[in-house]
Amino acid sequence: MSDDDKELEKLKKKRLDEMQKNILFKQKQEKLLASQKEPPDKKLKPRDILASRLGYRGLEVLQNAESQFPNEIKIVVEKLSELISAGEINEQIDGGKLLFLLRSVGLKVRVKTKISIEEDGKFISLSEKLSKEYSSSESTNQTDNE
Repeated sequence: MSDDDKELEKLKKKRLDEMQKNILFKQKQEKLLASQKEPPDKKLKPRDILASRLGYRGLEVLQNAESQFPNEIKIVVEKLSELISAGEINEQIDGGKLLFLLRSVGLKVRVKTKISIEEDGKFISLSEKLSKEYSSSESTNQTDNE
């Protein structure tokens, strides 16, 4: 190969690299423009926006609140979804936080709770545990009295 051929090959390679960079740059710009045209939060309902941010037992608290206070919770859900969409709320909202929020605005949402205790490798409810202890203490009291 002559020097002219080598130089021509270098120029071709350089030009090809520039063209590839331009193509990649245009593709990135098109993706960016496409993502800006479609705001994802506009399509979702306020409840769906809020539900996407709910954490542990959050959905359970929301469902209880909706069944107990249907009119009031719509307003709260709408406002929370606005705050999430605006970026004011960035964190997960678990059931405890949502319950605290609802109670702070005057909605006394009742949530079914259950306390379990591990006994002999099994989880039993606190009421079962107390009833067992009560019945065993009654039987010992009766034998002591006799």
